Amino acid sequence: MPILAEQGYLIPAVNTADVDYISCACRLAKSLRTWHPAAKICLLTDQPYESHLFDYVQLLPLGDMAVDTQWKLINDCQSGRASPFRETVKLEADMLVTSNIDHWWTMFRNRDVVISTGARDFYGNITTNRFYRKIFDQNCLPDVYNAITYWRVSETAMEFWKWVRTVFEKWEQYKTLLKFPDAVPTTDLVYAIVAVIMGPERVTLPFATYPKIVHMKKHIIGTVTDNWTKELVWETDGKQLRVNTVSQTGLFHYNIKDWKP
Repeated sequence: MPILAEQGYLIPAVNTADVDYISCACRLAKSLRTWHPAAKICLLTDQPYESHLFDYVQLLPLGDMAVDTQWKLINDCQSGRASPFRETVKLEADMLVTSNIDHWWTMFRNRDVVISTGARDFYGNITTNRFYRKIFDQNCLPDVYNAITYWRVSETAMEFWKWVRTVFEKWEQYKTLLKFPDAVPTTDLVYAIVAVIMGPERVTLPFATYPKIVHMKKHIIGTVTDNWTKELVWETDGKQLRVNTVSQTGLFHYNIKDWKP
């Protein structure tokens, strides 16, 4: 795709039978503009869509690659080709921006590609719970989260996206290299494998304390049920989000897709 702006945020969102990811993307874009009104934002999807929240709407350049595999996540590998920015931060749709994140760009520029590592609970503590990361630990894979991924136009980025597509498309081969592999690959797992292939030092920032998503999954935040919105007290004034009176910062991965703050 031609470069239309120097830097911006890319939000992939392809609806499924169960989840309206485009609506999630709209909520994310709205929260991003609340903190950064001048930010350039691109929606990457599989259908025409118009909204004042997005500066650009890009259709998947290769179409819906999940038609054959039924793995909707495979479309993520088109992000590199679809971005209209020289520097891109890709964000998962089911998140909210809860504070200023402009300073992240300075940290990102230490690498051509940066996949975020680690996660936080809503108190801001880096999680040590490994319930959702067993396959990573069993296979000594880096603890990456694709929810926040940066790249700039470069040979490194081209190599990264080539490998992401390859691992997705040849998953039946790659999973034989793993202990207790998933039948269907997650994007995080694919990114972790690619990080090992390319060298984690090239595509992560292990020395950085940020960016790390606030991950609102049960075993990370210690709720009894999966639906934290029914157990925890949350409030928002349209800009600041608080959970159990704690103000949230950075990217808040709310996980409950139909939650509408």
